[in-house]
Amino acid sequence: ARGTGATRRLGHGARRGRRASLGAGLTSVPTAPALDPADAVMTDPVVPEDRRFCPSCGAPVGRGSGDAPGRTEGYCSQCRNPYSFTPKLSPGDLVGGQYEVVGCLAHGGLGWIYLARDKNVSDRWVVLKGLLNAGDADALAAAVAEQRFLAQVEHPLIVEVYNVVTQEGAAYTVMEYVGGHSLKELLKDRMAANAGRYDPLPVPYALAFVLEILPAFAYLHDLGLLYCDFKPDNLLQVGESVKLIDLGGVRRIDDLDSPIYGTVGYQAPEIAELGPSVASDIFTIGRTLAVLTNEFRGYQSRYATTLPPTSNMPAFARHDAFYRLVAKCCAPDPADRFQTIEELRGQLYGVLRQVVADQRGSGAAGQTIPSTLFEAPVATGDSLGWWELPALRVDEHDPMIGWLQTIQESDPQRRDRELAQAPDQSAEVLLERARTALYAGNHEQVAQHTDAVLAADPWDWRAVWLMGLDALSRDDHTAAAAAFGTVYEQIPGELAPRLALALTRELSGESEAAERDYLVCLRTDGAYASVASFGLARLRSARRDIRGAITALDLVPPASAAFGRARW
Repeated sequence: ARGTGATRRLGHGARRGRRASLGAGLTSVPTAPALDPADAVMTDPVVPEDRRFCPSCGAPVGRGSGDAPGRTEGYCSQCRNPYSFTPKLSPGDLVGGQYEVVGCLAHGGLGWIYLARDKNVSDRWVVLKGLLNAGDADALAAAVAEQRFLAQVEHPLIVEVYNVVTQEGAAYTVMEYVGGHSLKELLKDRMAANAGRYDPLPVPYALAFVLEILPAFAYLHDLGLLYCDFKPDNLLQVGESVKLIDLGGVRRIDDLDSPIYGTVGYQAPEIAELGPSVASDIFTIGRTLAVLTNEFRGYQSRYATTLPPTSNMPAFARHDAFYRLVAKCCAPDPADRFQTIEELRGQLYGVLRQVVADQRGSGAAGQTIPSTLFEAPVATGDSLGWWELPALRVDEHDPMIGWLQTIQESDPQRRDRELAQAPDQSAEVLLERARTALYAGNHEQVAQHTDAVLAADPWDWRAVWLMGLDALSRDDHTAAAAAFGTVYEQIPGELAPRLALALTRELSGESEAAERDYLVCLRTDGAYASVASFGLARLRSARRDIRGAITALDLVPPASAAFGRARW
């Protein structure tokens, strides 16, 4: 079918307004307790044997045999290059004549991470990040590259880099100490509190964490930088906020030569062939959401770049819009993913609203937050026609917006003749011609103009939306469901496609699915409460559930123009 792969890349997909605080005012995320830096120091800084791999070829090294422990230093049996997992700094060492080492905090992908005090700046806590193997040219290059990039990075949600120092031929990055807990640690704590059984994050919490950190990604992308290695390990909760750490994999968008760092299970499948991109960063965000909210078995093996069936992922099965969001982030083709962080952010916020509303349960939403993509539904009676579904908002970036505002003709044929004379048959002009044909009942012209939009941009879901309306006007419920389903997959945070699907399913006799969609609309946004309430009432009346129908009508808000009709 035409347009089934549409993933419209609009730059105005975000909601209006800046949402402050973790949870965006929609959900309350428990505050992370303060962590004493000294308590974070490892008492026995040893890399577990099952995590020792050759930094050159990736082969297992340093493994024991029988009762004999494995070596922490030696030579790889496969490539004969040296390896070392021994910390090079000890408590009390003074690095660069300024930083006094307290101990090891952790072992990262590029080496040991140390806690130290800055003796020149009021003994403030700092972190020293060293190399795993000073002889590893790629690791050394990555460390140097990190400093070159981070020198220009100043953002409140990104760890700050203070300095670069050397000690006995080794280089160390000096960074801000962030006294928070990584989301990986949070998952481990939840498992420990659950008798060793996996206890994923509630979906609203995971969405809140990611929503809060997205401005950091947008900032990096605006600088022409890619993060490349996002995962739960690298997102810290700090009190009521979050922070992005470990920027060792950061690289310029146009860098075609530097080694690429990432993590199996999070890295996009096209990296080896095409290299990193904004779309590959978005892939890592989707994978992180999947891992945080499900016991994702095989995410680094069988499903390293794909998603399992929703039957294996309870969070996806419970929250369909959340699944659609993650699925678009993780689409195999990077062109089918969200194309900007702002586009993702707008849809993620909308999905968070739906998830929170679902968990809240019964009752109509009291708050209305206007969409930037759709007008509000206009139905005020007890029925709903295709023409009363939300109208598309215009794309203010279209070059013909000003010209279109001069067209006043209402007769469909004369209006289309005027539109045909546009200096540029832009997307908005073609969409307006399709709308004009739709209201005139000219189905062939609707198809002609929507096809033209999709020929110019196969990812323009707005054309698919109009195709769905046209199908509804012809009572072709199968085609309408396919079109609206495609739109829903691409903008899962919007309620308009859910309402359109509800109406289509109601008309085709799929009452259970229709009721589910109407309930989502009813509970999520006040602008949809009336039309969804009447939809529920129609469904329940049809199955002779009069009490249920009355209950639905009681949910029509008193301020609604349809309130009087609901009382008849």
